[in-house]
Amino acid sequence: MNQGAATIRSKNYDGSLRKSWKCQLVSQTGARLLFVGKFEHEISHPELGLIEKGTISHEYYWLGRWYNIFQFRKPLGDLRNYYCNVNMPPTYSNGILEYIDLDLDLLVWPDFAYRVLDREEFEERGRIFGYPQTVIQNAERALNELIQFAELRNFPLDQTE
Repeated sequence: MNQGAATIRSKNYDGSLRKSWKCQLVSQTGARLLFVGKFEHEISHPELGLIEKGTISHEYYWLGRWYNIFQFRKPLGDLRNYYCNVNMPPTYSNGILEYIDLDLDLLVWPDFAYRVLDREEFEERGRIFGYPQTVIQNAERALNELIQFAELRNFPLDQTE
């Protein structure tokens, strides 16, 4: 495994780039990769509110799984929230991790209250891009698994890392 600088690329179903950011690959345990990044600018998000500059993002990706989980920590280290993305399984090669974002998300607060986000976007983009039934089924299965993680406080939604 090559630890060090990495690039994450989030793409639409048609392969077009949505967003890209730099981070550090910290570890790889089997099919799980952990990246750490830092927000270089403050961001206002409609569901998350203001994300401060300096917020740390611990980003968990699993090769073969239909989701990723971001743990956001405030600049002084306190847990801010978890943001879970439903996506097609990522690929990782030569310091670049890429995934197809399916616009279905789960927001989990430190008290483990959670909320499903962007279901309308998921359904709309499914119509626009013509998601096959297998993609829809895998996305719903992934969302249900993420909800179980929140309800049972499973890793990495257990605040231990």
